[in-house]
Amino acid sequence: MSMVDDGTERGNEAVDEPGWEVDPDDESGAAVVAAVGRQIKAWREAAGLRAGELGSMLGYGEDLIYKVEGGSRIPRPEFMDAVDVAVGAGGKLAAMKPDIAEVRYPRKIRELAKLEAAAVELSAYGSHNIHGLLQTEEYARALFGMRRPSFSHDDVERLVAARVARQSIFSRSPAPELSFVQEEVTLRRHLGGRMVWRRQLEHLLEVSELRHVEIQVMPTSRDEHAGMGGEMQVLKFKDGSAVGRSEGDFGSRPVSDPKHLRIIELRCGIIRAQALNPRESRAFIEQVLGET
Repeated sequence: MSMVDDGTERGNEAVDEPGWEVDPDDESGAAVVAAVGRQIKAWREAAGLRAGELGSMLGYGEDLIYKVEGGSRIPRPEFMDAVDVAVGAGGKLAAMKPDIAEVRYPRKIRELAKLEAAAVELSAYGSHNIHGLLQTEEYARALFGMRRPSFSHDDVERLVAARVARQSIFSRSPAPELSFVQEEVTLRRHLGGRMVWRRQLEHLLEVSELRHVEIQVMPTSRDEHAGMGGEMQVLKFKDGSAVGRSEGDFGSRPVSDPKHLRIIELRCGIIRAQALNPRESRAFIEQVLGET
């Protein structure tokens, strides 16, 4: 999940990009970034360096150093490695990279990623585009790039990185059971251009070969369809609890109430029954790919 390392142009005339600013509403994330900033400042002062001097050593503006130290800027891994060497921290600052890795992503995405990381079963229906867990990096970048109002370049890269990071769910051990139903139109819409679209279809075929993954296609020709309300998803956990979300229902927010979950699960089950089975779906995707 190619950007300028710290979100600014190098040199004293560096211009900040807003995508990596700390979200003021993200209290837990802001606390982590502030703690890292204090450590960087302490090591800089212990090394006898002024902020401008450290910035010059690293090739960045003095203002960026003050923002990172003040907790209003999220430092990237490359910055942490460079400052660690510059102040002689002996790896102690670089070791804090995992602490700030997650907070680079928007809070809602972090919360979703935590749920997915704990899930033992996931069922999802996608109606407008390929489900995020199934997207290639190129497809995700094209998708975020066409949003209106438009995202900044850094915002797009930040969101793409977060989406790609979530896909570690496929390599988890023990592996969760993953079931996806994709609307036919999501396979035929050339989002990102023909080559991006083609690679996305190839990726779907690759993922469908995993033993714990089922991908089904809902043909446009179906006379009955239980998912006309929009996309939905259900996550189940080891302790028997579950969380679901259905577009347009329950405020489109995640729900855990058994009565609400039963409705979403019912719809997901009917959708899977109405869609092509996994083997038929794979053949369908291969057919679409062959038409390109």
